[in-house]
Amino acid sequence: MQRTAVSLALFVLCAPFCQAQPKAPLTLQQTILLPGVTGKFDHFAVDTERNLLFAAATGNHSVEVIDLKTNKVRQSITGLGKPHGLEWVAATGSLYVADGALGELRVYSGTPLALAGKLKLSDDADDMVYDEASHSLFVGHGGDAANPPKIAVVDTVHFSIVASFSVATHPEALEIDPGGRRVFVNVAGANEVVVIDLATRAIAAQWKLTRAGDNVPLAYDDEDGLLYVGCRTPGTLIALDSATGKEMGSAPAAEGADDLFYDAALGRVYLISGVGEVDSYQVGPDKSLHPLGTLLTAAGAKTGLFVPAQKLLYVGIPGAGAQPAQIRVYATGTTQEKP
Repeated sequence: MQRTAVSLALFVLCAPFCQAQPKAPLTLQQTILLPGVTGKFDHFAVDTERNLLFAAATGNHSVEVIDLKTNKVRQSITGLGKPHGLEWVAATGSLYVADGALGELRVYSGTPLALAGKLKLSDDADDMVYDEASHSLFVGHGGDAANPPKIAVVDTVHFSIVASFSVATHPEALEIDPGGRRVFVNVAGANEVVVIDLATRAIAAQWKLTRAGDNVPLAYDDEDGLLYVGCRTPGTLIALDSATGKEMGSAPAAEGADDLFYDAALGRVYLISGVGEVDSYQVGPDKSLHPLGTLLTAAGAKTGLFVPAQKLLYVGIPGAGAQPAQIRVYATGTTQEKP
């Protein structure tokens, strides 16, 4: 009887503490194994209508098309050098692939996907973003004396380059503000963010970063008017006023930032780093950044994709030796809406 009373008392004392414990920002739901695929991943894309995930398996020189209903590879697109940027355009049922080794932008269409065209860019063709209003792709490429760094504007209707912008060093991540008709470009070697005006097709601003440099990934937050920038030197997440470029806040991050996503429903930011971490942050009402915790993944797991409609974050895990590559699927830790 006495033991029961003590146990009840401990439960009553512990209950408020236990209830107050926050849920993990991200929880592992499943792991998709990719037999025969080795090396690291770069960017991802998704076709939500057909429930397909596209993974640029850079180390494997392929793009893997994964059926998310069965978690099996439906198709492996081979014959590539170093696939980097991917963009799925649902209106035309086309997958665009920027290949850094071949210095090309390729387009695949049909079922199964087959090469439908290619455009010559330059070495290190990398990330891209699609502007639905103008049916245009903005693709970063180049980065040395022989291949000057540029942003190519590609008309996807006629599959031709219609404009080009020169930047200081190799363009890393690109993000779009469709409502404001702007494209943001991380120019890591110059520690700056370049803003392209889509109406005039001209560079409208160049924002120098002061709190950190080597800025690689970007994420845009339309509701709060913020642009999140992941920096490697030192490891830092910076929130910029997307209208002025003013640095509104920052928080520590892991080294090797490579991919970045904003979760509008929860007001959170997910930063994927190649050291094997995913850092999660809550954006406060005052636009401050609050670390929520760090998820350990694997060394070299530097990229992924957040799909808001699914409330899932996909993270590519490199394959090595007898261990095949895999994609880990994480769900957001709570359905509570943004405060």
